[in-house]
Amino acid sequence: MTVIQKTFELGQSIWLDYIDRSMIAGGLQKWIDNGVVGVTTNPSIFENAIAKTSDYDEEIKSLSKAGKSSAEIYEALTVQEVAAAADILRPVYDKTNGKDGFVSLEVNPLIASDKETTVSEAKRLFKLLNRPNVMIKIPATPEGIAALTEVIAAGVNVNSTLIFSVEQYENVAKAYIAGGCKAESVASAFVSRVDSAVDKLLAEKGDKTLLGKIGEAGIKMMYQSFKEIFKNQPRKQRPLWASTGTKNPAYHDCRYVDDLIGPDTVNTVPPKTLDAFLDHGKAALTVENNIDEVKADLKKLSELGIDLKAVNAKLLADGLTAFNKAFESLMNAIETKAKA
Repeated sequence: MTVIQKTFELGQSIWLDYIDRSMIAGGLQKWIDNGVVGVTTNPSIFENAIAKTSDYDEEIKSLSKAGKSSAEIYEALTVQEVAAAADILRPVYDKTNGKDGFVSLEVNPLIASDKETTVSEAKRLFKLLNRPNVMIKIPATPEGIAALTEVIAAGVNVNSTLIFSVEQYENVAKAYIAGGCKAESVASAFVSRVDSAVDKLLAEKGDKTLLGKIGEAGIKMMYQSFKEIFKNQPRKQRPLWASTGTKNPAYHDCRYVDDLIGPDTVNTVPPKTLDAFLDHGKAALTVENNIDEVKADLKKLSELGIDLKAVNAKLLADGLTAFNKAFESLMNAIETKAKA
């Protein structure tokens, strides 16, 4: 039994944070055999897969000749890949009674501040993909959180993404419940990006005691909120830990997997980190370890004059900007390839 399978037995599902043509052709099944039970994507992943390889050039050429716009080509390619991955993962979906086996596709990040368009796009994409094991990713902006309630009420599976704070997480969870819990959903909270941002501020303050601690601290507090909010709910929106590859080489390479294992959670892991976890990761219940210490660390951070709420707000804005840039870069690359 692999460490991924052992983690699944503890109640946490490991998903793969990556997709491309070669992975769908053979690599995905190998990951599934090792215990992976889902896949997440985002505009940056698709930019790397489509814009930076020649794997899709023939299809871009064919679709362009058929008169398709760059946006239409983008949608055709991404829907095709997500559908193919969902078909490979369908046995996992069936085996887990619809709890796992999901693949996600993000709504156009450029509409993150438009609730009504987000709702209509999420419904349209879900209907277009026509598979029960697909999730539509919606950024957890105020407008996206408002959209979540309507989309869940319509029976669309949702991955609510770009969550950085406990308050933001709680708003997402309550929006899911307000939608009647009528579909499967995960709430994606980002870890390493928080440490990257806070560590810089700690360095400016000359404090080394909290380095690398605040990302995990936020996640552990979100898990406490999750348990409280969903303790009487028949259907739970599982929290999902994202951005779990270590960006600081000084940190253990699978720390954001090892340290955050708990029941009713998901961790979506990039391939490099997942390789490390398979090689030397440890399966043990850890997400509720040292809660008193976590609370003390967050208090000390505040006493140092670091405003975590402001940091998290900036991370959300930066995350949206990064996805927007990746999306626009991909549109430009498709247009350039089509012309060529």
